[in-house]
Amino acid sequence: MKVVILYDLDPGWEKSEIIETRNSNKVLFESLKDEGIDTFLEELKDSNLERILRKYNPADTIIFNLCETLPGTRCKERRVLEIIENAGFTYTGNIPDVIELSYDKQKVKEVLVSLGISVPHGAVLTPEEAVDWKLFPAIVKPSREHCSLTISEKSVVFDTISLQEQIRLVNNELNQPALVEDFIDGREFHVSVWNNEPPEMLPLVEMDFSAFSDVRKRLCTYDSKFNPGSEHYEKIETMIPAHLDVNLHKKLEQKALATWKGFGCFDYARFDFRLRDDKFYLLDINPNNDISMYTSFALAAEMQSYSYGQMAKRIVMMAAERHPEFGEKLLNSL
Repeated sequence: MKVVILYDLDPGWEKSEIIETRNSNKVLFESLKDEGIDTFLEELKDSNLERILRKYNPADTIIFNLCETLPGTRCKERRVLEIIENAGFTYTGNIPDVIELSYDKQKVKEVLVSLGISVPHGAVLTPEEAVDWKLFPAIVKPSREHCSLTISEKSVVFDTISLQEQIRLVNNELNQPALVEDFIDGREFHVSVWNNEPPEMLPLVEMDFSAFSDVRKRLCTYDSKFNPGSEHYEKIETMIPAHLDVNLHKKLEQKALATWKGFGCFDYARFDFRLRDDKFYLLDINPNNDISMYTSFALAAEMQSYSYGQMAKRIVMMAAERHPEFGEKLLNSL
């Protein structure tokens, strides 16, 4: 079995982003090789994904898909998966429909409500419509993005004027509608789930905001994820395993697994919850979440006694169960 680690890289990114992307994928490559897997590393720098795939045979290859875009295009994560599928390859992670749905935050909220999962009250608003919003503090988010783009402490607002300013910021910088929500000021948990039958919740990770007295700073911003040296990057503490009452832990596990099943997830995903007044609110779903070495997902797997290479190998084996040949061999070996 061959495994091809496929990741996207836009030549227009900052040099530091390019270096970090290459380094983290090299770590994954070396970790899988150390597990005895015949591993290849492919960097997608333009929209011609077919050129890379032609080098490999679907009959003996699994694609470890880490692409979030099709370089040179916008919001084309789904298209990457469709090209991989059309070429006949089995791949890690979630299917195109799940990925596409995850980008539509308002639709996600509707699905979650239908599953009985609590979400913050919210609506997609224009600056003009914002005058009728009365629930403060509120948070303003992009309605069709991941990675906390445009999210900063200014995203949490206490008045109509600030609300309108943040809506315009999202509209202008990302050219998309803005989602306004009740800001849930409470404990935040990153809940990682993997495996397929049955799905399994990994140890809880809490993002601890106790260093911040200002409510506007108690959130995971873009800086907290991507800018070392920034206040949020340095002061938000990652607590693992998170300490949670047994009954609340059980309730959170039930909600996370119900979300996984309701959305039809495969292999791995992360769900971000907040707890306010003993009630959990699901803020976001992240199928094909970041699994690089120091992310909450990798740390949770490590807490479960998986080395980084063992974690990656297990994800590969989840995908291998769906491969026409490897899946049959795995079944026969049981």
